Amino acid sequence: MASFQEITGNLRSKLESLDPNKLKNINAVYQFDLSGDNGGIFHVSVADGTATLVESAHDHPGITISMSADDFNAVLDGRLNPTSAFMAGKLKVKGDMSLALKLQGLLG
Repeated sequence: MASFQEITGNLRSKLESLDPNKLKNINAVYQFDLSGDNGGIFHVSVADGTATLVESAHDHPGITISMSADDFNAVLDGRLNPTSAFMAGKLKVKGDMSLALKLQGLLG
């Protein structure tokens, strides 16, 4: 079971290694609400070809993704498919669904 800091560190590493060309047509704020013992709220701002992770809530995210911290970590590690998690009710989306599809393309 990964801690909140390990989960955000893992995501931060993934974001830093992304090809900036994949980000250039995205301008959005993704908020993540992770439940469970190692949960927490953070957001990722994507603009101008860069993604920045901030360990706090955002006032007006374009999308909020809610799931357990363990399931989110499994998605990051490739052990859980985000689409399967959504269909099984393990991942909930509030806001612009098209942003969720773009996120899967970035992290998948």
